[in-house]
Amino acid sequence: MIIVVLAIGWGGEFDPASDSDATPAETVRIPGGTFWMGRASGAEDEQPLHEVVIAAFEMDATEVTVGQFAAFVKATGYVTTAEQAPDPRRYPSSDPAYLKPGSAVFVPMDVPLDIPVWWRYVGGANWRYPEGPQSSVKGKKNYPVVQITWDDATAYAKWAGKRLPTEAEWEFAARGGLDRKTYVWGDHKNGADGKWYANVYQGQFPARDAGSDGFAGLSPVKSFQPNGYGLYDMSGNAWEWCADWYDPGYYARSPKENPRGPDTGPLVGGERQPQKVRRGGSFLCDDSYCSRYVPGARDKNPTDSSANHTGFRCVRDVK
Repeated sequence: MIIVVLAIGWGGEFDPASDSDATPAETVRIPGGTFWMGRASGAEDEQPLHEVVIAAFEMDATEVTVGQFAAFVKATGYVTTAEQAPDPRRYPSSDPAYLKPGSAVFVPMDVPLDIPVWWRYVGGANWRYPEGPQSSVKGKKNYPVVQITWDDATAYAKWAGKRLPTEAEWEFAARGGLDRKTYVWGDHKNGADGKWYANVYQGQFPARDAGSDGFAGLSPVKSFQPNGYGLYDMSGNAWEWCADWYDPGYYARSPKENPRGPDTGPLVGGERQPQKVRRGGSFLCDDSYCSRYVPGARDKNPTDSSANHTGFRCVRDVK
């Protein structure tokens, strides 16, 4: 049985000219240090567990918000990937229905977990309308901006005088000084002691998010306690792009000091192009299907891929 879900209107039309937030992003200094990267008992691409040395850097305390991204659009006139029609030369065998502006949207439905059909390409879905034209981010300045591709995130970071974090920087920061712990907050299972540490999925995935943690879907930034470095939502809420190309075997040859990923990535997962790393999981992570909200987990997507659970945060070098 497929559950029909209507996209929720959030208070009217969003206007970057009036709804942007030009307040500089709060940043946190992440001290340099050594940690063990990966998961000894994780997936093959998260192994081997290996020691990494990271230099100090600064990181945004939160995921880039709707208001902050709107300020970028207001200042530059930037048009995101999802707001543009895909180049048919890049996708020569695609159904014409998909060659129009739009993006991937999660659609709750009651289906077996071995049939991953809960994503739909929705025309008109983009950062202003995350679930399609009937949705809006009006009144959601303080939510993570989503429907962002790696290309979009890189453009914003350059405008802000920053960059995307390397995968190693991201994991070091996410752990918050808790080396080799299961979660960014330690070893307690999320919600098991009546306390929720991150915005992930509760209920029967993919049919219904019960919202036991207070949110069914995205939550505003800073809705949960920060990690040991003062960073919010390093677990759950929205996936975050990293700078690195994805290579499932990179950990076996990664340099110990400040690894920056391979020069390019191999073709994996049936994709026609190399992919970039994403980290942190999202509000759709559920232990029955996807537990990649833990700090050692990895994910990847093409640079022009976006969805209503994918955003980013930025970093900056320090002297």
